[in-house]
Amino acid sequence: MDIELLRKEVSALPWFHRIDLGNGIITPGQDIDGQVKIEFNKIPADLSGKTVLDIGAWDGLFSFEAERRGAAHVVATDSFCWNGKGWGSKACFELARKALQSHVEDMDIDVMDIGPEKVGRFDIVFLLGVLYHLRHPLLALEKVSSVTKEMLILSTWVDLVNLDRPAAAFYPKTELGDDPTNWWGFNPACIHAMLEDVGFKRVEAVSALTPNDRSNSAFPMAFHAWK
Repeated sequence: MDIELLRKEVSALPWFHRIDLGNGIITPGQDIDGQVKIEFNKIPADLSGKTVLDIGAWDGLFSFEAERRGAAHVVATDSFCWNGKGWGSKACFELARKALQSHVEDMDIDVMDIGPEKVGRFDIVFLLGVLYHLRHPLLALEKVSSVTKEMLILSTWVDLVNLDRPAAAFYPKTELGDDPTNWWGFNPACIHAMLEDVGFKRVEAVSALTPNDRSNSAFPMAFHAWK
């Protein structure tokens, strides 16, 4: 692509992810640095030959990274962000895919509609920054489990971390991040219990961004789970 034209097209779109498109162009997303986010989720360095499903892909940061790490087949799915229900746009994903000359496939489908009969089954599934936005998280995890053959990489906000018993904080309005789509803060015990309930045999917490301000009890954590 023409570099200056690409810069203009990038600047005209509402990005969430910060994606390195090469030639010094990084999408001006509202999220933290893309490489920091990738490291936070502990995505395996070598995905050679693996099939990957990225649920709630938005601009595609993790989808394109999976491809870069050797995945044989990557499918990015979204609905809320791609259909204008939020402030995002599928145009960002499509432009990034074009700029990166990527072969990542896309499917417009809601999380709650995912199942083997619609998307197939994948070696590795990403559910990154999605679970706490869902009104029915345990049902969603059942659907996610049904399409996961080997491993799930999940990141979500956690709360009530001082409780050993599985528990979740419910945010009925805009208590978390002033965002009305943030519904839940699960404690780690709850994440472990839910994932085991839907069929994952082993679950590990792999990363956490604990807040400097201890008055805020919620913070992001990443988990890996295996069948």
